[in-house]
Amino acid sequence: MAQHPKKTRIITPFQLLVSYYFIAIATSFLLLRIPAVYKEGVDVSLVDTLFTAVSAVSVTGLTVFNISETLTSFGLFVLLVILQLGAIGIMSLGTFLWILLGKRIGMRERQLIMIDHNQYNLSGVVHLLKEIVKILFIIEAIGAIILSMHFLQYFDTVDEAFKHGIFAAISATTNGGFDITGNSLIPYHKDYFVQFITMILIVLGAIGFPVLIEMKNFLFRKDPAFRFSLFTKITTATYGLLFAVGTLVILLVETFQSFRGMPWHEKLFTAMFHSISARSGGLTTYDVTLFNEATDIFLSFLMFIGASPSSVGGGIRTTTFALAILFLYNFANGRTEIQLYGREIYLIDIFKSYVVIMLAFFMVMASTMILLITEPTATTTQIIFEITSAFGTAGMSLGITDSLSTEGKFVIMILMFIGRVGLISFLYTLGGRVDKPPYRYPKERVIIG
Repeated sequence: MAQHPKKTRIITPFQLLVSYYFIAIATSFLLLRIPAVYKEGVDVSLVDTLFTAVSAVSVTGLTVFNISETLTSFGLFVLLVILQLGAIGIMSLGTFLWILLGKRIGMRERQLIMIDHNQYNLSGVVHLLKEIVKILFIIEAIGAIILSMHFLQYFDTVDEAFKHGIFAAISATTNGGFDITGNSLIPYHKDYFVQFITMILIVLGAIGFPVLIEMKNFLFRKDPAFRFSLFTKITTATYGLLFAVGTLVILLVETFQSFRGMPWHEKLFTAMFHSISARSGGLTTYDVTLFNEATDIFLSFLMFIGASPSSVGGGIRTTTFALAILFLYNFANGRTEIQLYGREIYLIDIFKSYVVIMLAFFMVMASTMILLITEPTATTTQIIFEITSAFGTAGMSLGITDSLSTEGKFVIMILMFIGRVGLISFLYTLGGRVDKPPYRYPKERVIIG
């Protein structure tokens, strides 16, 4: 009898990309196990080291120990390197180093860069990568110089001021959410300059690299007919709208609650900062445990949405949320297509947006049920806040991170990882290769609603 050849299982680019992130986490874990990373007498468990590695690679910022009291200067340097790795993307940074060595970038590497940054075609991905690295480093450098010079008034030595300035700039730009003050940015609660610069850095990291590249091309344009892409228009409009709504809601809820007695400008800056930071920044200028429970739930909603695609942030992403709302509005008005800025949205992109939202909702719900069992001392609001913070790679917490059980820490680690690689990539990783069937069945309508 003739033997049929066995099917060779081919690893998809999505699966390969996710495996690279696993390697990045493993490498970060080993780096964080170096004794010189920790101060003398400090003992960090394997689970807590892994938790920190995942949090840094996913640029989340959730921590189970106080960074300033635990890490040495060398440890802070290692943490910043891992944050850069997570922000730029493991495949992107590796390819950039490959370019510096003068090596040729093959088709496989271009596919991985394309997936890592949510692009739809291979053309120009290497140029995109170079632009991303250049823009990110320039933003961090400018932010570090500005903050370091300003911090000279807070610290006795130039070295200390620059250490805090550099760390704060990189943490904000990468949306890492880590801090070395021991209390996030609460010491600068009344320093509006620090808050303003930090907000700008968070936005530049979370708005999406394609948007930054288009903005650069617009400012230094050579073509008078230059026009912004539909992606940039939707992203900036959604980001701005969520920022405005977030600021307004926090002000309305907290003005007669925890903000009582504050001057109007202090209320405004506190609301603005947390509206932006909740999207994926994770830094705080105010003790979020003092917020009303309604505000905590609303911040959880903002963290669930997260940042923009092809940025340093996680969550379902701004464009996903925008397409879902636009389709809902159009469907309610009897239209099944979305037409925006003189363009029509592909139906497959609308399908993807609802797939991402549904998958994220079920994942958050399942995680909440698990943590309600494993963390009996935590409230439901604290757990939802922690879960959406992990999934949105925000890094905010209501104070339960360091008291999580081992099982709870692993749930949070999985959410941080999925939030970083993206739900679409994660879903395709589980599904493997897609083979189109050679035939189609007759269609039939199903009663809905």
